Amino acid sequence: MNQPVAATPPYPNYLVWSIIVTVLGACFCCLLGAAPGVVAIVFGSQVSSKFAAGDDAGARRASEQAKLWCWIGTALVAVGVLWTILSFFINGMSFVPNGGLERLMQGR
Repeated sequence: MNQPVAATPPYPNYLVWSIIVTVLGACFCCLLGAAPGVVAIVFGSQVSSKFAAGDDAGARRASEQAKLWCWIGTALVAVGVLWTILSFFINGMSFVPNGGLERLMQGR
């Protein structure tokens, strides 16, 4: 009847942030951008289990590592977004083959 309630760790696990960074990194920076997000997911998932096992210092370190890798992934995603925007402005619509841009502008 009275079951022990598992205490939540006082340290954030950054799982939401790391998942978002992983997805955006895969979209904008290929696998290089997704790798820090995956590492952050691994460290973030260790926070609760280490705290539940009584390893408070280990949970804190895992939280700090997850945060560090989230910031690294966020920086790579920002560079990827800037690179995408810059390449679009430099190249413009030059990827449209054989006068397709002119046909597109004329509405055909």
